[in-house]
Amino acid sequence: MSGESNCKVKHRSHHPSKNLNQHEAQEHPNSWSLEMLLRRLRATEANQDDKFAHILDAVGEFGTFQRRLVVLTFIPNILLAFFISADVFVFTAQKPYCNTSWILAVGPNLTEAEQMNLTLPREPNGSFQTCLMYLPVAWDLDSIIQFGLNHTESCQDGWIYPDTKKRSLVNEFDLVCGKEQNSESMQTMFAAGILTGSLIFGLMSDKLGRYPTILMSLLGLIIFGFGTAFVNTFHQYLFFRFGVSQALVGYTISSVSLATEWLVAEHRSHAIILEHCFFSVGVMFLTGLANSLPHWRLLFLVGGAPVFPLIFYIWILPESPRWLLMNGKLEEAKQMLCYAAGVNKKTIPLSLLNKLQLPRKKVTKASVLDFYNNRHLRRVTLVMGCVWFTVSYSYFTLCFKLKDFAMNIHFGQVIPGIMEVPARLCCIFLLEQIGRKWSLVASLFQGTLTCLLILILPPELKSIMVLMVALGEFSLAASVTVFFIYTAELLPTVLRATGLGLVSLAWAAGAISSLMIISQRLTLLPILLCCVSAILALFFCSLLPETQDQPLPDILEHYPLQTRNVAEELLAKEVAPEGGTGDVVRNTVLDSTMLKLDSDVLSHTPVPGRAGDTDPQND
Repeated sequence: MSGESNCKVKHRSHHPSKNLNQHEAQEHPNSWSLEMLLRRLRATEANQDDKFAHILDAVGEFGTFQRRLVVLTFIPNILLAFFISADVFVFTAQKPYCNTSWILAVGPNLTEAEQMNLTLPREPNGSFQTCLMYLPVAWDLDSIIQFGLNHTESCQDGWIYPDTKKRSLVNEFDLVCGKEQNSESMQTMFAAGILTGSLIFGLMSDKLGRYPTILMSLLGLIIFGFGTAFVNTFHQYLFFRFGVSQALVGYTISSVSLATEWLVAEHRSHAIILEHCFFSVGVMFLTGLANSLPHWRLLFLVGGAPVFPLIFYIWILPESPRWLLMNGKLEEAKQMLCYAAGVNKKTIPLSLLNKLQLPRKKVTKASVLDFYNNRHLRRVTLVMGCVWFTVSYSYFTLCFKLKDFAMNIHFGQVIPGIMEVPARLCCIFLLEQIGRKWSLVASLFQGTLTCLLILILPPELKSIMVLMVALGEFSLAASVTVFFIYTAELLPTVLRATGLGLVSLAWAAGAISSLMIISQRLTLLPILLCCVSAILALFFCSLLPETQDQPLPDILEHYPLQTRNVAEELLAKEVAPEGGTGDVVRNTVLDSTMLKLDSDVLSHTPVPGRAGDTDPQND
C-alpha cells in the first residue's frame, strides 16, 4: 500500500515541476541552451530506462555484500603485482668467471683466490677476465706456478660466481658469456602474453561470465605463477612467464567488469582506485621478500603460496547480475540480486524486481564485429586504444629511464610503489570534481609536461631528472587508474570485457614498442615519442563523452543515450525553422520531457479492475 501511495504522490508532483522549469527558462532565457535541454532529456530517459540501477539501490548501494566483493577483488591484486614485477629481482646482473676446477686435481688445497689467480687471464687493469680461461695442461702444481699458463680459450666447464650472495636466474642457468638474456627481451615475452591473454580472456569473460573467467585466471596463477619455482630450464621459465601474464590480464579484465557491474555511483570508482592501490602494496611486498630471500625459487614459492587460499572463491565469489540478464538468465539474475539484498539485510520490492526483463533477441548476438560495425563503439575503442598505448609507452619508457641513473633495484621499485598510492588516491578528488574525461586529460597533461621537461633538461642534473621521472610516473599511475574506470563505463555490458581486452592490446603494444625503442640505446627519441603520442592522446580524449553520473550501458542500443541521437536532431530542426525563436525550441523540449515523465508514471499506475492488478488494501 505504501508503494502505491508513493507512486501517486510522485505523479501529482510532476506538473508543478513542469511549470517551475518553464518559468525558470523564461526568467533566464540566456542561461539555457538547446544542448543543455537535450542533455536533460537524455539523462531523464536513461534514468527511467535504467531499472537495474533502481534495483541496485534497493539492494543497498554499498552494503556488506558490496564491501565483501571489493575485498575479494583486492587480495589477488597484491599477487598480480608480485608476478608482474618478479623478473626485476630474479634476473639481476652477475659477474661470472670460468670454472677451472681442473687444477684442484694437482693442487687440492688451493683456495678459490689462488685457483683463479693461476687459471684466469687478467684485464689490463688487473681484474680477471670473465669469459676466458687458460687452457688446462698436464703439469704439476709447481710447474704451473713457476712457468705460468699462456694459451686461453672460452669457458669449458661452466662458470662460478664468487662475488654473488644470492641465487638468481643468471647463475642458475648460466645466462652469461654469449648466452645473455637481457631484461628487455624477457619483458617483451611477458607483454606478448598480455597481448594474447587480453583477447582470449576478454572474449571468454563475455561469453562464459565474469565468475568462471576469474576462477580460470586464478587457476592460471597457481599453475604458471607458483609453478615457476619448479622449472628446469630457462625456456621453461619463459613459457611459464608467458602463461602467468595471460592469467593476470584475464583476472584484471574480469574483476574490473565485475566491480563495475555490481557497484553504483562513486562506489564504483572508489573500489577500482583502492584495487589499484593494493597493486602498489603488492610491489612493496615483493621488494621486501626479494631483499630477504636468498634464492629466486624461494621467492616464487613464498610469494606464490597465497594463491592457494583463493580456491575458496569458488563458493563465495558472485556472478554479475547484469551479465546474467544480458545473456538470458533472468531467474539466476533475480536470485543473485535477492541473495545480495539478504546479505545487506534489505528487501527488494516484488514490483521492482518484476520490471527486470530479458533483452531483445538481437542483443544476444553481440560479437567482436560490433566494434567495427557500430560507429560509436568503434570510435570509443580507437580513442581509448590510443590513450592506453600512449600511457603504456610513456610509463615503461620512464621506468627504463629511471634505470639509467644506476639506482639500486630495491630502491627503484619501492619509491615508485610508494608514490603511486597517493597518485591513485588523488583520483578520488579529481573524479568527483571534474569527472572522468577531464581527470584523464589532467593526469595525461601533467605526464606530458614532465616528459617535455625531461627532454629539455641537461642530463648532468641527475637529481632533478630523477625527480622529473618520478613525477612522470606519479601522473601516469593516476592516468592508468582513471582510464580503467572510464573505459569500463564507456563499454556496454554485452561487450565490456571484450572491449577491455582490445584496449589492453594497445597497452601491450605500447609496452613492446617502448622496449624495442629503448633497446636501440637512443637518447632523445624515446622521450620525444612520449611527448608526441601524449599530445595526440590529449586531442583524442576530447572526442569522448562524459560518463560521470550516467547510467551504465548494457546493450549497444543504449549508446544513443550518451550522445546526441538522430531523433533529437530531427526534433531540433523541426521546431527551429528559419527565423524561429529559441524559446519555442526550449518549451518544446521541456514539454516533451514532462510528457515522457507523465506517460511513464501513468504506465506504472494501476487501473482499478484491470486483470492482474493487486488491490492496494490487500498489500
